[in-house]
Amino acid sequence: MMPYAFTMSETLKLPVLLRIVTRLAHSRAAVEVGEPMPQNAFNPDNERNHWVLLPGIARRQYASLIAKQMDIVSRSETSPYNQLTLGKEKCLGVIAAGTGFNYVREVAPAGISVLKLSQYPLPAEQIKKLAAHCSEIMVVEDGQPFIEEQVKAVLGAEYPVIGRLTGKLPRTGELNPDNVAAAFGTASQAAFPPAVNLAGRPPQLCQGCGHRDVYTALNKVAAEYPGARIFGDIGCYTLGALPPFRAIDSCVDMGASITMAKGAADAGQHPAIAVIGDSTFTHSGMTGLLDAVNDHANITVIISDNLTTAMTGGQDSAGTNKFEAICLALGVEREHLHVVVPLPKNMEEITRIIREEINYKGVSVIIPQRECMQTLSRKLRQKKNAK
Repeated sequence: MMPYAFTMSETLKLPVLLRIVTRLAHSRAAVEVGEPMPQNAFNPDNERNHWVLLPGIARRQYASLIAKQMDIVSRSETSPYNQLTLGKEKCLGVIAAGTGFNYVREVAPAGISVLKLSQYPLPAEQIKKLAAHCSEIMVVEDGQPFIEEQVKAVLGAEYPVIGRLTGKLPRTGELNPDNVAAAFGTASQAAFPPAVNLAGRPPQLCQGCGHRDVYTALNKVAAEYPGARIFGDIGCYTLGALPPFRAIDSCVDMGASITMAKGAADAGQHPAIAVIGDSTFTHSGMTGLLDAVNDHANITVIISDNLTTAMTGGQDSAGTNKFEAICLALGVEREHLHVVVPLPKNMEEITRIIREEINYKGVSVIIPQRECMQTLSRKLRQKKNAK
């Protein structure tokens, strides 16, 4: 589908988005890889009105987009990736998308009518054809009831459409063969029966991870301050919210730890401590720190630096070996900027520094710096294999 999407994008001069959901992201399968597409020659658009979106230009561009809709809908109606298979008349019909289509194939009774959807906008004519053939339609889709709501709009309130919105399928969570089978009133033919008496194994920080020592020190000091709040951020260190540490009070989006800590401090929260990873800090934490410095916010920021982008595979981190310079350039005072090595033997020093900086009425930054165990192990294996 990707070459198809790229070709359509070039033809329509519009971005074409690949929509994925959690279940798809968690799936794996053997695939046949096609021939790579040749890279387009450098061909910049010289029509400035396409890119300088002043209000008058934006209005014309929007009108141009609306004019393309008939073509876009027509492509969807005739797409090889939207497939309608009609079965028995006046029975339940199914509209399925993504991995939901696979589950329908596994567990649905024989002879039902199925519209497989893979390209948007929804092919309204195919949906109407399915509806005329069936007595009701069930929509099987992962994520939010995106398709179900649109199908209701296409067919009108009188036509029975069931799915996540009606409770026929779970309103929350991922689909699987079992809950899709239950919606059909059949039993899933799973290869393996569900496990019983299986202890839960929640994700944890790796053994030997420097983030562990950071949270150990934080919890020790925070316990001395009733009402302390630790604002977390997105990365593998977010696992500090789980047992055994339970050290994070919030995690919203990338970079929010510093800005939430600042907002809380402005409202009177003390201590307000932000924990952010090295990669997240360079991605979207620096602007929050600058804002805190400009407003002399009473917060303590901990940039937990494991020298890599660990959560997504160990890529290089943009700010590695530059964090002190970045913080100083943003206005953090030299005497309130510390680099420590998070190891049990350094716990006394680290807790002392955290305690002192919490008591400082202003912005302070502590950078616990120690390489991720996963990337370190990978480097050692590569070094050993190279011999």
